[in-house]
Amino acid sequence: MEKLFNQTIHTLTDMVDVRVRKHRVILSNVANMDTPGFRASELRFDQELQSAKNLGIARTDSKHLAGQAAGSVNYDIRESSDQVKLDKEMASLSENQLLYNATVDILARKFRGIQATLRETK
Repeated sequence: MEKLFNQTIHTLTDMVDVRVRKHRVILSNVANMDTPGFRASELRFDQELQSAKNLGIARTDSKHLAGQAAGSVNYDIRESSDQVKLDKEMASLSENQLLYNATVDILARKFRGIQATLRETK
């Protein structure tokens, strides 16, 4: 079963989770923008960005560079020193929605590929 659901599917599901959590953070910022003293929050995963070079690529030739298996995405929510700016939050919301849709579309294509493979093996 693990061979059927490879690392790509696990990574895509982790990214869907990140997009959902980021959506919640952005909506929380917008909902609380009129609250006195409220500061904007951000979903950050700086350590993940630093280790993005290790994409979990299989080494099939001795001339290839070694890769490391990717793990689950680690992130935290940090409070910014800035106040909430509606235009910035709405732009972030739009960007996040586009990335969410793209990730879900890629994930759906992977599942359709698995479905097609299973149909052919009958």
